[in-house]
Amino acid sequence: MKAVFLNAAKLDFDKKLDFSPLSQITNLTNYDDSSNDEIVARVQGQDVIITKELPVGRDVISQFPPSVKLICEAGTGYNNIDIVAAREKNIAVCNIPSYSTEAVAHLTITFILNLSASLPQQQHMIEQKDFSHFDSYMKHPHFEVQGKTLGVIGAGAIGRNTIRIALALGMKVIVFDPFPKPWGEDAVKFVGLEELLQQSDFVALHCPLTADTKHIINKDTLKLMKPSAYLVNTSRGPLVKEADLIEALRNGQIAGAALDVQEIEPTSPDNPLFTMDNVIMTPHIGWRRYESRQRLVNLMGDNIKAFMDGKPVNVVNK
Repeated sequence: MKAVFLNAAKLDFDKKLDFSPLSQITNLTNYDDSSNDEIVARVQGQDVIITKELPVGRDVISQFPPSVKLICEAGTGYNNIDIVAAREKNIAVCNIPSYSTEAVAHLTITFILNLSASLPQQQHMIEQKDFSHFDSYMKHPHFEVQGKTLGVIGAGAIGRNTIRIALALGMKVIVFDPFPKPWGEDAVKFVGLEELLQQSDFVALHCPLTADTKHIINKDTLKLMKPSAYLVNTSRGPLVKEADLIEALRNGQIAGAALDVQEIEPTSPDNPLFTMDNVIMTPHIGWRRYESRQRLVNLMGDNIKAFMDGKPVNVVNK
């Protein structure tokens, strides 16, 4: 089969990845990036299309040739692909849901530990050449995480890994998920969204971006959170209505936030969140560790091989 990776530089930005798991089973062509016009030209005669968070809408998919049978999204989220338009052309779309499970969960816990130890504020003081906290009492909230309540929105693979680590740290865990699966431990309690927001000391987002979850954190839901609570988003930026979050942080409505994703990426350099000393901002790095990215390549090979064998896996537009 012939396969083309339309924006491989998004994944292999450091040119360190081994693509042999793909090239051994397909005639693979890699492009660093592709515009819409280039996509249409480059998919001609191809069987498999690989993308990494590259928008592939109905207008583009409608021009795909009959040879295209599979679009493989190199990641967990697939909201960048019009899966309905693909299904209408009998093109399967699959994702890779498990490649960065541990890495993203670890980042979520890293954020929680940093917020609890007031590290953003401590570093901000140093950046401002204010060293008074080195010879005086603490000037910012500083507390232990054990006994605190973590509210997890979305109990998929990443959410469940986050929960396991939080339990090991002695945290209480409550979960909101429209399709709850039995956890098997009394320590984890499934609740409604409103109850989760009201009770949690930390709220971690681990749900996919859909029409139902877009802006699930907004002016109204932020009002339900404790003034001492923190929001952590390592999932998708548009889950949070950023303007409402900025207002809530400015008004002291919640204590702070840690955001690996933003509503618009890349976010503007003048985003007010960059200047807030109770906010941690990172540029969507949760999935970018070398080991996670190489695992992603390997799993893409597994997905494509399964499709070639007539036993497709991780298909999201059946």
